[in-house]
Amino acid sequence: MHLRTLQDEGGSTLAYFIDEQASGDWPVLLYHHGTPAAGPETGLLLQAARSAGFRMVELVRPGYGPSTRQPGRRVADVAGLAARLADALDADRFATIGWSGGGPHAIATAALLPDRCVAALSLAGVAPFGAAGLDWTAGMGQDNIEEFGAAVAGEAELRAYLTAAADGLSSVTGTDIVAALASLLPEVDRAHLDGGFADGFAEQVRWSLASGIWGWFDDDLAFVEPWGFDLSSLRTPILVWQGSEDLMVPFAHGQWLAANLPTVQPHLAAGEGHLSLVAGIEPGLAELRSML
Repeated sequence: MHLRTLQDEGGSTLAYFIDEQASGDWPVLLYHHGTPAAGPETGLLLQAARSAGFRMVELVRPGYGPSTRQPGRRVADVAGLAARLADALDADRFATIGWSGGGPHAIATAALLPDRCVAALSLAGVAPFGAAGLDWTAGMGQDNIEEFGAAVAGEAELRAYLTAAADGLSSVTGTDIVAALASLLPEVDRAHLDGGFADGFAEQVRWSLASGIWGWFDDDLAFVEPWGFDLSSLRTPILVWQGSEDLMVPFAHGQWLAANLPTVQPHLAAGEGHLSLVAGIEPGLAELRSML
């Protein structure tokens, strides 16, 4: 995928990656990356998008890479960026997918651009913080419990936590990423990384942190605040994919979304983790493609 940028009249930059090997006639699949995993998608998800007949375009959220930071941004604010990018691509109608921290942003895109975004897929995506009936951090690995505890405690605590974490991840390689994320990886995800996907994942993390912690920082603060739109008002189909073994975004998040989104089409996968779930994504993307 190739990096490009857009500039608005105020000088703000929005970066995105685009699959230039895909046909320009194929519909856009707008990809909302994980947290912090904003580097170019080169693996199974990109291959599955091409197989489904999509041209993948990855929106780089503010604070990551060249995208101008927007302190205090909410999840809902991504919709304006998605519309700006879709305009630049002449994409009147498109589908969207969000992995992990990108899940809420995909749902926001579908909720707030219902006349353009035909459907969204939340892939191992986060549910709203403070949602009734959901113990938000239960089932997370220790690193995530500490990270979001810092986010709830405030900006100073989160800045200190992420600065220390980034020091260990900014140069992470495929050979040491399993050890670096040990508390967050069930066996099925370790096997996925050992199966040849560790290098690509490590590259995404390194790219995300090369410009500092601020995209990660602002994502985390947005996750522990209201998303900024009413989930009950959704009228666009939302596919929710979640794995039962996930230690980054626990299964209960997917269960909550499946039970509370009015237009949900759930795929709650026994035995899958946060990373391994991507390996079987082809039917989900085929379903999105059928809606265009």
